[in-house]
Parts: sequence; structure tokens; C-alpha cells
Amino acid sequence: MNLIDSLIQEGWLKTDSIKDAFIKIKRQDFLPEGMKKLAELNEALPIGFNQTISQPAVVAFMLEQLQPKIGEKILDIGSGSGWTTALLAQIVGETGKIVSIELIPELKEFGEQNVAKYSFIEKGIVKYVLGDGSKRYSGLATDPELVEGFDKILVSASCAKIPLAWKKQLKIGGKIVAPVGNSIKTIIKKTDNKYEEIEYPGFVFVPLISK
Repeated sequence: MNLIDSLIQEGWLKTDSIKDAFIKIKRQDFLPEGMKKLAELNEALPIGFNQTISQPAVVAFMLEQLQPKIGEKILDIGSGSGWTTALLAQIVGETGKIVSIELIPELKEFGEQNVAKYSFIEKGIVKYVLGDGSKRYSGLATDPELVEGFDKILVSASCAKIPLAWKKQLKIGGKIVAPVGNSIKTIIKKTDNKYEEIEYPGFVFVPLISK
């Protein structure tokens, strides 16, 4: 049984659009040359600079919590290999937008090259940013597509707590899915100052790097 079939059978992949993205966006395209043969393993794999491409089951779980939709504007923080960026771009389509932030210059370049294989950057669906994802994304003020904020925010590295900056750049009704400590938290923005929080314990992530 291949990786995707096992993720479906084990209940990690449930939503049709997320399943479709996993089928079309090949994990091997986001691994260093020597690691490509390991793409079918349901394990986190090293991509250099003490960072990893996350375990497929965990990525599936986080996307199922996030529930990205066609046309949404999503911030992908700590994008690393670019795999989550490409999965999100596949789901939101040409009417959506993914802003991908990576702090490590070499990984930003690696991820950007990987995502470019699928023409998402060329089509204007994905914008890559070298920067500190723990801070507010400065492009909100200058990009007319993002003037109202992001619909969703996905974070792929663990932080001690959810920064207020993330909450402030989220639309009302929007959602953050992020690792906090050894849990994955889903934060739903109800009003400007009110948030619903759901916690799923029992996960391990590399720490989010900030300046």
C-alpha cells in the first residue's frame, strides 16, 4: 500500500481537496537529492539546517484542521522545503494566494525552487518572503489582495505560545493551526478580541526560529 492510500485508510486524510493535493503534489519533489527515495516513509525527514520536512500524517492532520478552501489567502510560516506551501497552493487555486515565509535564506531558496516546479509562483498564487514568521507580515499594508488580512495561517514549527501578531493579521472567522509545545492548536478568530482554542496534544516539531 502506498503512503497516500495508508493515510486515507488510517483516517489522516479525509477531505477530497486535501486528498487531491496530496496526490498531485509529490513529496519527493521537496526532498534533497539523497533523500528522495525515502519520500514514501510516513516520517519527518531532514532537509538541512536542523530543519525537517514534516511527517505526512501530521501534515495531513494539520491541513484537515485548517480546512483550506478555493480562493483563500493563507500565510504559511516556516515553510522549509515548500511542501506545505505547494499543497496549500494546489487547494486554493488560481483565485487564492499563499504567502510563504522562511527565515533561513538557503531553505527559502530551496523551498522556492521546489514550489516553482508546479508553476505556482509563475501564476502568482505563491509569494515567497525571507523573514521572521513570528512577526507581523509587513506586506498586508501594501498588497490589495491582503488588505483585509489572511483567511488562514499554517505554522510548521513549534512556538511557546501563539504570537499576537498572528492573531491580528487574521480575518474574523479565520483560523490558525500551529504547534505549541507538544500540541497542535487550532485558533478560530470570533471577533477582534475573542478567540476559540482547541488543543490536540502528543506531537513533536522542530522549534520555530525567530530573530
